[in-house]
Order: sequence, then structure tokens, then C-alpha cells
Amino acid sequence: MGKWRNTLGLVTAVSFALLAVANTGKAFGAASAQDEYEAKKRTIVTAYSGQSPEEWGEMVTGVKTSLATKEKVVALTFDACGSAKGKGVDMELVRFLDNEKIPATLFINARWIDANPNLFLELAGNPLFTIANHGLMHRPASVNGRSVYGINGTSDVGELVDEIELNARKIEKLTGKRPVYYRSGTAYYDEIAVRVSERLGHKVIGFSVLGDAGATYPADKVTAALLSSSPGSIVILHMNHPESGTGKGVMAAVPQLRKRGFRFVRLSDYPLE
Repeated sequence: MGKWRNTLGLVTAVSFALLAVANTGKAFGAASAQDEYEAKKRTIVTAYSGQSPEEWGEMVTGVKTSLATKEKVVALTFDACGSAKGKGVDMELVRFLDNEKIPATLFINARWIDANPNLFLELAGNPLFTIANHGLMHRPASVNGRSVYGINGTSDVGELVDEIELNARKIEKLTGKRPVYYRSGTAYYDEIAVRVSERLGHKVIGFSVLGDAGATYPADKVTAALLSSSPGSIVILHMNHPESGTGKGVMAAVPQLRKRGFRFVRLSDYPLE
């Protein structure tokens, strides 16, 4: 009996020791990851702080607005912004894209992911959809705090790095894939912010067709916008407002574009310009 107790005590002690080591390892790993992030952030802040941007807008130097091809192809992109009124999803639109086998790039904000964790993983697991980075807090991409539409941009280079990189890491942790495309909240940038985005491994994606004007267009205007597409167009739309005209407008435009000989492709299928 005494020998059994001694054995049990030894097993218990070993178990607690292993648990302590595991917890210490996790803490050390978390600390190491944070240290690595802060070091990376400091390097980028040092490289870009003090530079004064000369451009501000949706199509500043470095933003990719179309596919470099004369083929009749169109790339559909959908933003999910995650604001208080923007955490929804147009499931009818998502099902339509899936049923019609239409590839699309989904620019997802961190707040939308938090509001729709299971759906996010479902979308990420669909080979038709490319998950892209729409920022941590949906901020315009600025290195000096410029604003647009009443939304304050990131105040400096460090805050811009957080806006881009923290959501990139969130997406990578959840999906196992790091996003390679970034669109800021509001799709506004200065040219220094674009360079910072590229330094973080992201191509900055703008648009050549304004598809739904922030999910404010009625369906017929969305359809008309899509039908204005030319070879290589990148269309910006929204998937997070099921009450808007976006979904119905897209569903009406797709068969008409196909009749005109257009195909729907991924951003990665062609060079960007």
C-alpha cells in the first residue's frame, strides 16, 4: 500500500511538473511572438517615420486598380467592414457566388470575424474565395492621421502597422494562410502607407469599378455599375449588408456579363496594375 502511494505521488508530481513546463512553454512562446512583433514594428516605424506623404485618395501611387490583361475578365471583390451596422452577411449573395462557381476576393475586417467566427471559417474553407485583409479597426491608411467620411485614419506609422499586421496575423492563425492582399477601411491611403503595406507583404487593392458605393446603391445601379466593366476590371462591392441592393444587383449583372463574353477570375490569375 505504501509503495502504491509512493508511486501515485511520483506520478502526480511528474504530471504537475509537465503541466508547469507546458504552461511555461506557452507563456514563453507568446512572449517570443510579441517580442518578434514589436521588433518588426520598430524596424518599420524607424524606416518610414518622418516621411511626409504628398498623396491622399483611393488611387494613390502603388494601389492596384485592375488586372493587366486585355482579356474579357473581371475580378469581383467584396468587403466585410464590421462596424456596428456592418456585421451582417448577405447569404443569398454568398450562395449565388458558390452555386455559379464565381471566384471572389473577400476583404474581411477583424471585427466582422469576431462577429461571425463560424461563417468566417466556412468562407475561408471554400476554394472559390480568397480571404484578404480589411484591417483591424477599418481605418483609412494614413501615416499622419488624415481622415475621410468622418473616419479618422491611422495616426502614425506604428498605428498603421497595427491596423494591417494584427489582422493579418489573426487571419493566418485562424486559417493557416497569411493574406497577401490589403484594402484599408474606406479604401483611402497616402503613398507612404502603401509602401508600409507592401513592406508587410501585402499588395494594396483598389478598384476600377465602384460597384455599390459602400452598399448604398439600389440594385439597378449596382447592375449598371457592373455592366460598365471593361477587360481587367476590379469591382469593389460589399457582402455585409443584406438589406442593400448589392446582392440583387450582382445576381442580375452576372448572366449579362457572361453573355457579353466576360469571365470571373481571381486577383491572382493575372498581374496587377
